[in-house]
Amino acid sequence: MTLSASASLTISRLAERAGVGIDTVRYYERAGLLPAPPRRASGYRDYPADSVQRLRFIRRAKELGFTLTEIAELLQLSGLRGDAGKRGVRAVKQAAEAKLAVVDHKLAELRRVRDGLYQLIEACPGHGPLQACPILQALSGDAA
Repeated sequence: MTLSASASLTISRLAERAGVGIDTVRYYERAGLLPAPPRRASGYRDYPADSVQRLRFIRRAKELGFTLTEIAELLQLSGLRGDAGKRGVRAVKQAAEAKLAVVDHKLAELRRVRDGLYQLIEACPGHGPLQACPILQALSGDAA
């Protein structure tokens, strides 16, 4: 079933179609990533159909590790924020490259941590007095 441009959704239908929770929809509204919709006379929110695309965009960006601030910038660049993407594809690519650099840095740090743990585990016999444990010595700063 497709929605017409004029169709509107309740928060539960929107959340279901976008693959997020209702609390997530509310959170993104409060964060300014999703415009607050008009309310029906009953008080229920009345979301425009294009909110599904916007929420999917936000969800996918979160899955790629973008922060809410970065997602707001991507929404602005994409034109999904209503300002027709003023800086274009180059700025989107630069934002993705910056995120990739952060991810690469985190991966290098995790590799360093993994290698350090591996060395400590290899050095520990797994038996004997606690005072001789190389892992505990390294954690307490007693190891060379």
